[in-house]
Amino acid sequence: MTLLEQWRGTAYNENASRQEYETFWNNYFAIEKNMYEALLAEEQPVKGTVKELADKYGVDVMAMTGFLDGIDESLKTANPIETMDENTEVSLEYEPEKLYYNMVEARASWLYELPQWDSLLTEERRKELYKEQKSSTTIVKGPKIGRNDPCPCGSGKKYKHCCGRNK
Repeated sequence: MTLLEQWRGTAYNENASRQEYETFWNNYFAIEKNMYEALLAEEQPVKGTVKELADKYGVDVMAMTGFLDGIDESLKTANPIETMDENTEVSLEYEPEKLYYNMVEARASWLYELPQWDSLLTEERRKELYKEQKSSTTIVKGPKIGRNDPCPCGSGKKYKHCCGRNK
């Protein structure tokens, strides 16, 4: 069983009670926050084996696996998370804007509100990314077509006698 399969088996355990599930995720989110605080403060891209990075951030290999699973879509080069083991070389070189956008999408306010973002993205740019992400999930309806309005298909007929007919 790969590290990722083990992580997902634990993280999404259907046999866990609601309290066990919430406790697991609350603990993980605290670990994740600490890891992001450290990662965002790094000046050079972070690379190493899964085990080395787990040791560097003071977490176990399973927590590191969860972190790698979560950040993978925001990395400059994806890691082989599906097949990795403790000795797999991985990179945490991320795209700041993509990472911020994905954190907003995940509704992870404890991450996208970290003070470390101040040195990576301007406040204005963070607001733009926030708005961009939020508007990407908003459904905008077009103007309502009245029964006696010209049909939008271009037939020249009234809407009620064309595409708006009850069939």
